[in-house]
Amino acid sequence: MHWFKSSSKMKRWMFLILVGIILACYGIAEILVMKEMSFQEVGRISIIFVLGFLCIVFGLIFLNKRTLEILVESTDERMENKKNVNVKSLIFNKKVYDQGPNIVVIGGGTGLNTVLSGLKRYTNNLTAIVTVSDYGEEKTQSRKELGTLPLDDIRDSIISLEENEGEIDKLFSYEFKSGKLSGLSFSDIYFLAMKEVNQDFTKSIMKSNEVLNIIGKVLPVTLEEMNINAELENGYIVKERSRIPEVVYDKLTKINRIFLSPSNCKAAPGVIEAIKNADCIIIGPGSLYTNVIPNLLVNGVAKAIKEQPAIKVYISNIMTEPGQTDNYGVAEHLNAIIEHCGKGIVDYCIYDTGEIIPEIIKKYNMDGQDLVEPNIDKLKGIKFLQRNLATVTDGYIRHDANLVAASIIELICDDLKYQDKQNDPQYMMLSNKLREDKRIQKMQKMQKRANKRNNKTKKNKNKKHGTRTKSKFQSKYSDRIQSIKEADKKAKQKRTKTVKKGK
Repeated sequence: MHWFKSSSKMKRWMFLILVGIILACYGIAEILVMKEMSFQEVGRISIIFVLGFLCIVFGLIFLNKRTLEILVESTDERMENKKNVNVKSLIFNKKVYDQGPNIVVIGGGTGLNTVLSGLKRYTNNLTAIVTVSDYGEEKTQSRKELGTLPLDDIRDSIISLEENEGEIDKLFSYEFKSGKLSGLSFSDIYFLAMKEVNQDFTKSIMKSNEVLNIIGKVLPVTLEEMNINAELENGYIVKERSRIPEVVYDKLTKINRIFLSPSNCKAAPGVIEAIKNADCIIIGPGSLYTNVIPNLLVNGVAKAIKEQPAIKVYISNIMTEPGQTDNYGVAEHLNAIIEHCGKGIVDYCIYDTGEIIPEIIKKYNMDGQDLVEPNIDKLKGIKFLQRNLATVTDGYIRHDANLVAASIIELICDDLKYQDKQNDPQYMMLSNKLREDKRIQKMQKMQKRANKRNNKTKKNKNKKHGTRTKSKFQSKYSDRIQSIKEADKKAKQKRTKTVKKGK
């Protein structure tokens, strides 16, 4: 009886088959009853019979198609939007996911985690290569008590690869408030326990991938404690990672190069193998000199990337970073990577369109940040792809996980198509998933617009007689007006502080 519910969308196809049977039977009956037929009658009966036959065929096709969609809706836990499921969503089958492309993502910070969050929707063969170092900075109370390594990037990457990010994030971020465990972090306790059980740090991370049932795996780039040192253009050396932006500002200079101390840090077990087996290697986004380049400077990593025939993609930052990449465009970011690691480390660069609300940019300008200029003409030998990557969340510009992942998967699909692999299961899975995601996103956008219109209508209805109403300009641009006021307020505060310092 489930088929007869309105939500099942089955009755329409049953009705179409019934209509087809009636028309086909009518056509046959006409032929059997008539003794003599003119050409006109033959034509009419033939048309009725063909229409009936087509109704039966199309009814059966769409009935079977809808049956498969209901199967996906009821059995697939990874479906995000079961109401909008399409038969192409059968690609969610875990076996097909396991046949997805091998993708290695190298970096650190929120940029790396954004990429992982998006890509886990397309393949299970994901490897995140992250740093395990506090770069000589002061240890947290939890780390002092337990004597654990700095595992913030490892923890965040594991959270990003979990199917249920919210719950694991709450658990790993929890800090005990009372008792003997007061001040200790659950994630530090967990990783220490895993290390002691497995008697090896690398094994404990690998086992965590299985214990926590994450999509893909997380690997430390090296097991050795390392510090990031910066050599500035004026020759000054900064030995503390956290002080690099501050010193650059004070010395009114730029970063010349970044180097590791010790310089002979070895790659952790499994890192080089993961790079060699990769179909696609993603570098960034993230802090250029403190998250991206340091991972590439670990012995053997850059060499393995350059020797691997995989697609090598750099995801450009959207905004510059004060004290690191001031006045840097896309070309300067890439030149910095090439100067540190050599040519052949990047084949493609995906950068944002820069279509962001000016008022949001103004807020960043107040803090010395600006949009990364797409000065791609300054660099040759790399293919550039301009894509819409940005989203504004809580007033901050961020990479959109789904848009970044879609751009990467499109690139992989184009490469497979270039190799004439359109019938390859991997290509079919990825291209179908992309089309399905675009369809769902389009429906979600339409739904959001409809909700906005409904909310506006309700507000207008709820307005009481005699209350002061806003003009059309104020209603449309109220958010922008408010952001401009906040930016101007900050500017006045800064000027006041500067005047006081001068006195």
